[in-house]
Amino acid sequence: MRSIELFAGGGGLALGTHLAGFTTEVVAEWNRWCCDTLRENQAAGHPLVRGVDVREGDVREIDWSAYEDAVDLVSGGPPCQPFSGAGKGMAAGDPRDMFPATADVVRQVRPRAFIVENVRGLTRPRFADYFAYVQLRLAHPEVAALDGESWSEHFQRLQAEHTSIRHDLQYRVVTTVVNAADYGVPQQRWRVFMVGFRSDVDAEWSFPEPTHSAKALRHAKEVTGAYWDKHRMKGNRLSLEAELFDFPMSTRPWRTVRDAICDLPEPTESGSRLFLNHVLQKGARPYPGHLGSPIDKPAKALKAGVHGVPGGENMLLRSDGSVRYFTVREAARLQTFPDRYSLHGPWSEAMRQLGNAVPVMLAQIVASSVHEHLELAEVRARGVSARLRAARKRTSA
Repeated sequence: MRSIELFAGGGGLALGTHLAGFTTEVVAEWNRWCCDTLRENQAAGHPLVRGVDVREGDVREIDWSAYEDAVDLVSGGPPCQPFSGAGKGMAAGDPRDMFPATADVVRQVRPRAFIVENVRGLTRPRFADYFAYVQLRLAHPEVAALDGESWSEHFQRLQAEHTSIRHDLQYRVVTTVVNAADYGVPQQRWRVFMVGFRSDVDAEWSFPEPTHSAKALRHAKEVTGAYWDKHRMKGNRLSLEAELFDFPMSTRPWRTVRDAICDLPEPTESGSRLFLNHVLQKGARPYPGHLGSPIDKPAKALKAGVHGVPGGENMLLRSDGSVRYFTVREAARLQTFPDRYSLHGPWSEAMRQLGNAVPVMLAQIVASSVHEHLELAEVRARGVSARLRAARKRTSA
């Protein structure tokens, strides 16, 4: 199945959709550091980006007509700054709001499905109306805004369209807020996903069930001690009586920072001959509210650091209380990027790419489910066609 990727960044969502079975035709991204990352990995022969057409520039200026009715999936994570808790929260008033551009590409390309990801801040009460507007705009991409029409006026027209019976291009949109840690990513990263299936696609889809949990991690630490045994450490287990409460878990333990980076050597300023981008970045220090990520928990959400060097969330907090910055490779592990995938640019730029990225594993899980349901819809459609043909034969006979 073919796909195109918008706002590709360093490639997290694109890598995940490729691992899920989609063949990425085009990735669009305006940031040159991100584009250089994609091109550098292409030059190195990385299989997940081989043959991808990297378009550096504004998605609104790309001619998508060649892909109309020709791709199965459009995926992308529009810039999150208009909705981030760390920003000004200007939503539609922020020139970086690319949700209208996303809907326009869906309108032009008419994919069978789309996956759109953004920060949980989009679901805050102050953005309630705009969030509802975004979902309706994705559900009815052909109902475009008129010249000079405000988003609130457009919202009213979309509401009227949504409650009437029309025959425009429509998508059934499912919106879900998830924590990446619940899906095996060693990082507590809350994100909102909007997944849509074109109305003519018979896909009975729901968001995949979580596979990992905090409860299972506590159980592995405090009851069975399996977490400490795995890392050959003495941990804070409960008394032996706790063994009486040992019972099978329906989920696996959350993965921790230690789980993600335990096999990496301690970083040095000279880097590593075995691991890409594993170079010590000096200067880390804790400050109020930014104390780093404890090594035996999932990491805090990595930040992009739009105002300079990323903050305390991008630091490792060791068991002895000392801190240091994560290396780019360690941060890539926390975002579940492949080890042979290189991040281009200086430390701050590489960390910005990772801080903006969708965890590859989470992207793969979501995209795999979408891929599976598109395949099932094709099978059902072929079955209906076969039955119709058989009925016509019987009628003619």
